[in-house]
This record gives sequence, C-alpha cells and structure tokens, in this order.
Amino acid sequence: MTKPVEIAFTETDADQVAAHDGRVALIMTPEAKLPKGLPRHARDAVKRATQSEAWKALKPGAALELAFPAGMSGDALQLVMLPKNASVIEARKAGATIGAGLGHLHTLVLAGNHKRADEVALGIALRGYDFGVYQTSDKADDAKVAPRVTFMSRDPEALAKTAGAAAAVAEGVFFTRDLINEPANVLTTSDFADRLKAMEEIGLSVEVLDEDELAKLGMRALLAVGQGSESPSKVVVMRWNGGGDEAPLALVGKGVVFDTGGISIKPAAGMEDMTMDMGGAGVVAGVMRTLALRRAKANVVGLVGLVENMPDGRAQRPGDIVKSMKGDTIEVINTDAEGRLVLADVLWYAQTRFEPAAVVDLATLTGAVIIALGHDNAGVFANDDKLANNILKAADAEGEGAWRLPLAPSYDKLIKSRLADMKNTGGRAAGSITAAQFLQRFIRKDQPWAHIDIAGVALPPSATTLAPKGATGWGVMTLDRLVRDQFEAD
Repeated sequence: MTKPVEIAFTETDADQVAAHDGRVALIMTPEAKLPKGLPRHARDAVKRATQSEAWKALKPGAALELAFPAGMSGDALQLVMLPKNASVIEARKAGATIGAGLGHLHTLVLAGNHKRADEVALGIALRGYDFGVYQTSDKADDAKVAPRVTFMSRDPEALAKTAGAAAAVAEGVFFTRDLINEPANVLTTSDFADRLKAMEEIGLSVEVLDEDELAKLGMRALLAVGQGSESPSKVVVMRWNGGGDEAPLALVGKGVVFDTGGISIKPAAGMEDMTMDMGGAGVVAGVMRTLALRRAKANVVGLVGLVENMPDGRAQRPGDIVKSMKGDTIEVINTDAEGRLVLADVLWYAQTRFEPAAVVDLATLTGAVIIALGHDNAGVFANDDKLANNILKAADAEGEGAWRLPLAPSYDKLIKSRLADMKNTGGRAAGSITAAQFLQRFIRKDQPWAHIDIAGVALPPSATTLAPKGATGWGVMTLDRLVRDQFEAD
C-alpha cells in the first residue's frame, strides 16, 4: 500500500538550515516574529515579505513562497502563517499547504515550539499522498526517490511522540484511498478480501465468508446483486478486541467493486468512476487498520459485503423478487439500487451474530445525496439522536463535513410494493431518504444505528484541503474519533 511520507524530528540547527538543499517551510504567527535558525540574509528577506500586503491577507494555514532565498542552499522558503492558538483544522491545513508541494525533495520544517506542530505533521502526511503506481512516465522515476520531511523544533522528542500517535490514522486513510483508487480489474472481490485477510499481520481477526456460506446464512439479497459477475461475492468480517467484555461497535460497509448498474445499466459517461462504489467498505477497512495499529482499547467489528454488479445472462432483472437474510421479501425495481440489498443482509448478520452496542453503516449509496449536499458533506441518518450527535461531533472535530438528514414513517409509502414486502427504490423524490428508510427495515428494535451516505465525499471531482484529486478517505478520521471518544475504555 501507499505509505505516508517519512517524517523525522530533530532540534533546530541554523547551520543545517543554511546548508539544506531542498525546500524549507517556516511556521510563523501572523505577527511574523522571526524564529531562530534562519541565516541573516534570509531573515532580511522574510522580514520584508512579512511586511507586505500579501502576508497580511493570508488566512491561517496559507503561505507565501520565496524562491532561492539568500544565504540558503535550498531552492524555496515557504512562509506558512499559523496563529499561536490555531485550531486543529487550521494546523492540518498548514501541513497540507506544505504537503502539496513535497515532490521528491527533502523538506525541512521549522516548527519552533508551536503547540499544533503535530497536527501540521498529520496535514503534511495526508496531503502528500500520491497514488502513482500505474504511471510509467518521468513521475515514476521521481518516485524512486521517496519524499522526506524533517521537523526542527525545540523539543523534538515530545513532538515525535504526539505526531507518532497520528501515524496510524494516516495509514488507515491511505489504505482506504488506495482501495478506492484501485481499478476494478485489479481490486476484484477476491483481491479485496485478500488485502483484508492480510491485516491479520497487524493483529486483526479476519474471516472471509464465501458464496456457499452466504447461501446457507440466507443472504439471498446480497447474492442476487453479484450473480451476474464472474467475481464471487464475499463477506469479510474483521474483529478488533481491545475493550474487554464490552459489546462491540459494528461498522458495516458497502463493497461493490464495480457498479455498471446491472440490467438497469448506467449511462456510459462517468461510469469509470464506479470503481469507487466500494467506498463504504474501504472506509471500514481503513478504520479497522487504524484501530489495530494504535492498539485501540475498544471492541469493534467491521463487516463488508463484497460484490460486483454486472449485466449478464445470469444477472438479476427488474421485477425479480428476492428474500433477505431477515426473511423479508424485496421487489427489485431497479438493479442499480443494489447497495441497499448488500447492506440489508450484512446489517442483519452483524446484529444477530455480534449483538453490537451500536451499528454504523457507510455506503456510496445514492446520487441523490450529492444533489442535496454536494461534495462537502456526507449525509447522516440515524434512529438514535445520541449516536447521530456523536458522529456529527466527531466529524466536526476532524474537519470532515457531515449533515444529518431526516427519517420518517411518511417516506415508507414510497417503497411499498404491490408484490413483496418492499421495493428497493422509491424513485427520484427523496432518493437518499428512501434508501435510508429501506435500510432501517433491517435494523432490530432498540438497536442504535446510523447510516452515512458518502457518495458525495468519497471521490469528489477536485482536490480537497487534505487530499489530492481522487479518493479522500473520508470517514476514517471521523470514525476513529468516534471510537476514541465514545467506545474506548479509559
């Protein structure tokens, strides 16, 4: 998998700063008090720059760049504005500003004693992500020289300790991004399952259920989605037991490795992006990786349903009726509303096997949530106000946009079927809500549950603050924060 940039920590050394032949980033407060470590001629240039209107116009986390600074061997000096009392989000943005320009050079960061330097380091790592494994141009040659970052600070040992705690989060985010960015001819259901199984090496317990086992369990809704594909459908169960005898938090992810729409085939334009339709499963996998790497004191089980939705002579048809593991029957109105069929069975299995304290599912479920919220917020639905508020609080703390949308019995009439217990889609009106209403039918009474529709945030059309264009890994930090704050033993 793609690894976060290597970051080292050392004491400030003026001679090394002057001799450094890569990039230098200088963390500065708005008052532009010059830190120690800069050569005299460079200090003069920085002083002049920070007296400019351009510096005064900078927002926290933004930067000015001086090319070929006097008295220094480096080719650029980046002046990063970060207030002394900056927020976590502002500090990560400052790191992202540095991380966006890493390239293959060695970057030196002069952090002084800024109290948010550890968050700057996380921002650098997240924004420095580069999924270039399939590019064979000059970029591949540059990749042979892995980028490096060195932080100079007054207390490098303390900074290394606090920054190191976030390394597990960065690796989990990268794991999720890699999975979502992979093409479907590489990330088949079997390859996906193998990558998850390999996480036994870091302490997870991983179980892979094949089609015969799924059939015995009665997961006919999930199996119907994948019956037109050569890739076998699977359910993977990942367990992290770090919290004693407590009931686990269950995380459930939709893992459609490619979604053509099936017989209700999608338009050709943009179909290439449907490699991301396993985004929910990718997030669950990334969270489980993070929890294992940081040895979380919590019990969490991650379950993902892995299928491929293809048109074939064996594929399910509009008008088919399938029976779920719960026993409810579903009339398939549109084979492109397939993710909810996968989740229905996995949600029921998660509850009946693990008796979880709470269930959170994630899915790139509907285009309707993009119409409602764009690419800035995931849609959150829940039957439990406390769980919903804790998710929103965690998302806000991590700078990942989320917005709660309603559930109500009045929407049930839209998925009422003439022939079966329900339809798998209610049409265009309130499309993301009716999808959530469908899922709620597979949640047991009194079971705290939340559904997060990440269709708009998993693979946005442009770069974000903490990610280059491509997969963002949205949700790994939010759910890790949720575990830390609400499910981890003291």
